[in-house]
Amino acid sequence: MATAKEIIDRFNTDYPGKNIIALPEDAPTEIICEIDSTSEHAEYNIAIAAIKESAPHYHKRAEETYEVLEGELTLRVGDDTIRLKPGESHAIKPGIIHSAKGNFTLVQVTSRPGWTQEDHILAS
Repeated sequence: MATAKEIIDRFNTDYPGKNIIALPEDAPTEIICEIDSTSEHAEYNIAIAAIKESAPHYHKRAEETYEVLEGELTLRVGDDTIRLKPGESHAIKPGIIHSAKGNFTLVQVTSRPGWTQEDHILAS
């Protein structure tokens, strides 16, 4: 299993100059590299995420599509558990609480409209 530092180093090599976000900063369980940012166009964004575990959250406006690039991912979408392998994807509608677990699984995440901090609401 790769470490958070190895993932960040890989993203810096594979996507030079792109914004990398480690969540939480002190001990990342999700590392996101914005490869096609909302700041470039509001209608969508694309990120590559390395997911060990993401916090349950939802979006008021955005539909997110998770597509596994490497590894396996377990998505919790509402009351459902969905397991995805490389090449498989799943779209999550706005308003649905979701989270993900993997082994720093690499996932392409596409948001329509583009992801914003204001539209990322942590579930309590």
